Amino acid sequence: LNLAAVLCSIALWGYVILYMFIFLLSVFTVFLNLLVIISISHFEQLHTPTNLLILSLAVADLIVGLIVIPLMGIKFIESCWYFGETFCSLFLFIAFMVVSASLVLIAVDRYVAVCHPLLYPKKITMTKTLISICLCWFFSSTYNIGYLISGRYFAASQRSDVCYGKCYLVISFSWTLTDLFFSFLLPCTLIITLYLRIFYVAHQQVKVINSLMKSGKCVTEGSVRRKSESKAALTLGIIVTVYLLCYIPYVLSATSTTVMSSATVTFLLWSLYFNSGLNPLIYALFYRWFKISVKHILTFKIFKPASSLVDIFKDY
Repeated sequence: LNLAAVLCSIALWGYVILYMFIFLLSVFTVFLNLLVIISISHFEQLHTPTNLLILSLAVADLIVGLIVIPLMGIKFIESCWYFGETFCSLFLFIAFMVVSASLVLIAVDRYVAVCHPLLYPKKITMTKTLISICLCWFFSSTYNIGYLISGRYFAASQRSDVCYGKCYLVISFSWTLTDLFFSFLLPCTLIITLYLRIFYVAHQQVKVINSLMKSGKCVTEGSVRRKSESKAALTLGIIVTVYLLCYIPYVLSATSTTVMSSATVTFLLWSLYFNSGLNPLIYALFYRWFKISVKHILTFKIFKPASSLVDIFKDY
C-alpha cells in the first residue's frame, strides 16, 4: 500500500512538473516575442523593411507560444483531445501555418542589402515589404487549407476506455512528398543559396573596409553602412541556421521509412517549438537596439509623451 502511494505521488509530481514546464515555455515564448513586436511597432526609427520582416516572424512565433505550445502540451501530457472536431481542425491549421515563417523574404532582403546596396532603397521599400508579407501569409494559409482538406483529420469526441478523443491528420504519401518540396526543400534551397552568396560578398566587403582603416585611409559613410548591413546579415543568418537545425531533424524523421520511437519523434517535434523562443534571444545577443528598446519597455518609458520618437541609436 505504501509503495502504491509513493508511486502515485511520484506520478502526480511528474504530471505537475510537465504542466509547469509547458506553462513556462509558453509564457517565455510569448513574453520575448511581445518585446520584439512592441519594440518594432513603437519606435519609429525601427520602422524599416528588415525590421518589418522580423516583426512578421515574431508574430508567427507569438502564435506558436500562445496557441500551439499550450494545446500541443495538453495533447502530449493527456494523450487525448478534449476540444472537439472544429477546434481540432483549427488547431492543425494554425500549427502548420505558423511553422513556415517568412524566412525566404528575410534572405531576399539581406541579399539585396549586401550584394546590391545601391539598389536597396529603390527595390526594398516599406510598402513592397508589407505587400510581400501579406502575400506570404495569404499563400501559406491557402496552401495549408488545401493540405488539411486533402487529408483526414480525426477528433473523435466520444468517450472510450482510454480518453475522450484524438486529434491527428492522415496524409497520403503523394501529399507528404508535395509538402516536403514546397514547405521545406524549395524554401531551404533558396535560403541557403542566397546566404552563401551574402556571406561571400559580405566577407569581401569587410576585408576591403578593414584594409582601408588599417592603412589610415578615409572610410566613407557608405562603407560603414555596408559593414553594418553585413553584421545584420550575419545575425539573421544565425536565426535561419538555428531554424534549419531545429527543423531538418523533424522533417527527416517524418519522411523516414524507419520506425522511430514516440519519444524521439516528440523530442524532434518540440525542437521546432523551442525555436520560437530562441529568435528573440538571438536579437538580444546581436542587436543593441533591441536591448535599448527592451529597457525602455520594461521601465515603462514608452508611456511618456513622444517616446516613439526617441533616438534609439544614440548609444549605438
